[in-house]
Amino acid sequence: MLQLLLTMVIFLAIVGGVGYWVYDYNTNPNGGQAKKEAAAVAQHEEDKTHEPKVGDCVKVQDPQGKPVPTIVDCGSAEAQYKTGEILPGEGRKCGPSFDYGIQHTASRGFDYTMCFTKL
Repeated sequence: MLQLLLTMVIFLAIVGGVGYWVYDYNTNPNGGQAKKEAAAVAQHEEDKTHEPKVGDCVKVQDPQGKPVPTIVDCGSAEAQYKTGEILPGEGRKCGPSFDYGIQHTASRGFDYTMCFTKL
């Protein structure tokens, strides 16, 4: 009888601990779920800085390797190019009026080329 009671107490302690951890993970504003959601929002905001629209000024990191355009203020010293055109489709080439182009191959099938003029 005493062994059964001890087993039940240990079982309830384990279940209670796991239950509390799950509750805390999902409801604590500084806990795991909140941190996970904040990280996802921060990553989304960071990704948006690398998706210029026509008229945005950019600096290009690693222009000869895997170029990554980053949107910057057009008046800043970092600004290298201005986005002139975005051509949908795979393997598109920028026209002669542009100084630089970046081909982007998306994992979801939307390929495009970004065309830039030098500032």
